[in-house]
Amino acid sequence: MSHQPSKIRALLEVLAVSTKLGLTSFGGPIAHLGYFHNEYIRKRRWMDEHSYADLVALCQMLPGPASSQVGIGIGVFRAGLLGGLTAWIGFTLPSVIAMILFAFLLQGYDIGSQGWIHGLKIVAVAIVAQAVLGMGQKLTPDKGRVTIAIIVATITLLWQNPWSQVLLIAAAGCAGTWLYRKKDLPSSPSLSVPISRTFAAGCLVLFFGLLFALPLLTRYSSDGWLSFFDSFYRSGSLVFGGGHVVLPLLEQEVVSAGWVNKEDFLAGYGAVQAVPGPLFTFAAYLGTMAKGIPGALVATAAIFLPAFLLVIGALPFWSSLRQNRHFQGALTGINAAVVGILFAALYNPLWTTAILSPWDFALASILFVMLVFWKLPPWVIVLTGASGGMLAGL
Repeated sequence: MSHQPSKIRALLEVLAVSTKLGLTSFGGPIAHLGYFHNEYIRKRRWMDEHSYADLVALCQMLPGPASSQVGIGIGVFRAGLLGGLTAWIGFTLPSVIAMILFAFLLQGYDIGSQGWIHGLKIVAVAIVAQAVLGMGQKLTPDKGRVTIAIIVATITLLWQNPWSQVLLIAAAGCAGTWLYRKKDLPSSPSLSVPISRTFAAGCLVLFFGLLFALPLLTRYSSDGWLSFFDSFYRSGSLVFGGGHVVLPLLEQEVVSAGWVNKEDFLAGYGAVQAVPGPLFTFAAYLGTMAKGIPGALVATAAIFLPAFLLVIGALPFWSSLRQNRHFQGALTGINAAVVGILFAALYNPLWTTAILSPWDFALASILFVMLVFWKLPPWVIVLTGASGGMLAGL
């Protein structure tokens, strides 16, 4: 009986911290990794630095919302499978509720052009700049890794398609295996993954089974809900490179099917930029527009299910592979590539859409100083950025 309360306490702790992140993590999937690092690693030390970097690299390699998968992974390590589910609920629920409210209350308003939303985009620039600086110092300390990062950033910017990032990460892994094959890498503590390999393999089989079976079942069934689930499941399964990539996939699915018109789709896109948490909760908005509250629940579950199956399926195998010298060399290269992808994202889409005037640049600089040197909490940065955006609009 003495073990049970500690497990409940761990779950409550995961729920409290993840909910705080769900309420304050503005800036999109790239910025979330910086928030996670600050709360989970720097403040609470739930994982060591290298294990966190390895988990980020793993989730960057997997399809799906990388930041949500990192959160699920941290929750699993902290409090088992229920911990992973709890971390996801805490991080996702505030945004889901906000997007459902947007769907009901904000139709017909031109929210995309509001000054405070532009201010939040500038907040994202400052947050991602801080993440690039912090992760760059840790993960690219020598000329080999800096070179990998810059090459990846350059190609990412010049070659824009959903497959470019996963191919670049794979190439960086090969480069890391070659460059660091003789180097003794710093060892990180061995992590005990509270998931059996049999269960993990079952999750991977279920992921691929649903991916291939759902379109076939939809073709021979007249059930509209099955088709609805399939569209969001496939969108969540085929995303490489983070939440932004899911938007064109979802537009193709829901607008073409007539569930949501293009004007409402674009209004929701403006709304999802303004709320904290994962961009994948855009599905809650689309589900509400198409089929009300039940549609929001089904769409949210369907788009996040692949993320769960993949990260839980990969974790037990990753834990043993990361002890392999050659695999550690590959992860060294992959971590450098992640820094390059972060650096590229700082320019596009963030800088190109947020820094449009000298005022924007000045506000971003002030926010960056407040974050990095004054070390003010995220909510202060968000309020300052939104206020600055409103002033600029006036």
